[in-house]
Amino acid sequence: MRKNVLDLLPDELVQHLLELGEKEYRAKQILNWIYSKHTIDFSEMTSLSETLRVKLQETYQIGIPKILNKVVSVDGTTKYLLTLQDESKIEMVIIPNGKKNTLCISSQVGCARQCEFCATAKLGFTRNLDTYEITSQVFLAIIELGEEKLTNIVFMGMGEPLDNYENVVKAIRILQHDLCFNFSPRRITVSTSGVIPQISKLADTGLKLKLAVSLNSAIQSKRELLMPISKVYPLTELKKTLIDFRKKTPYRITFEYVMIKDFNIGREDVKALLKYLGDISCKLNVIKWNKVEDLPYETPSAIEIDKFISSMNVLSSAVTFRKSRGIDIDAACGQLATKNIF
Repeated sequence: MRKNVLDLLPDELVQHLLELGEKEYRAKQILNWIYSKHTIDFSEMTSLSETLRVKLQETYQIGIPKILNKVVSVDGTTKYLLTLQDESKIEMVIIPNGKKNTLCISSQVGCARQCEFCATAKLGFTRNLDTYEITSQVFLAIIELGEEKLTNIVFMGMGEPLDNYENVVKAIRILQHDLCFNFSPRRITVSTSGVIPQISKLADTGLKLKLAVSLNSAIQSKRELLMPISKVYPLTELKKTLIDFRKKTPYRITFEYVMIKDFNIGREDVKALLKYLGDISCKLNVIKWNKVEDLPYETPSAIEIDKFISSMNVLSSAVTFRKSRGIDIDAACGQLATKNIF
């Protein structure tokens, strides 16, 4: 299979071109066509010689996923069902909010972490996405947005990003590189269920990004019921790892907390959460559980949500109620499951 240019850092492209007997500066020309002019056909790169264009077509590709289905929510959120080269299916979501456009991307086909409240977990795990399959979602979103600007990227789609560590980290380097997507680190967020070894590894890379941790309970036994990963990486060890991570990054850690009726929003839950977060430089995002078919959970009432959030306001950290977007098209948190192909 021909190498996908969206899989390459600029230095790697330079090396490939040198091996083909081409000059180093050709890499910058090619990258400009791809990332500035959004050209994915080598034959249209008219600043290159015809001979080089033919050589590139024979050696490389700039393949992006095909859109199988596109659904728009009443709130403007758009969910895309994408097919990859091997016919695997993933979903990505574009969420507009004023002048901001956030892209929620997938890092795996399915997920192996088996979180009890999540639709993607019901699919099981198929495989990791290659680097270009991650970056190409961003490329596709930019094309879809047209004159509107893509402002934020969140790794909160299908899969556990840190279970696909090498490809995700390389994708982020490509996203941030000034010759590629040139995204600011403060505009990229990686969400994790708490894969401790990879969080530690990420902290030592020096790579700047925002980290979000799906917490959902600060009580060990409850978190184990919701998120089996907590049996392997318990809350006490996770906290130590996150405190160390915070020392090595300029950005506060964000904790995501899905509120589930009669399960994790009671008095003992509030007490445990306040204690757990009290000495961490962080932000807390709370979000109501979004209904997933065949799961036995319920969404709290507006009164229950307000009561829980009010209890959290004693934290010195920022507490935000994140409104669910795209619920009517199953595009909200925990709902991605490529259901429109089953």
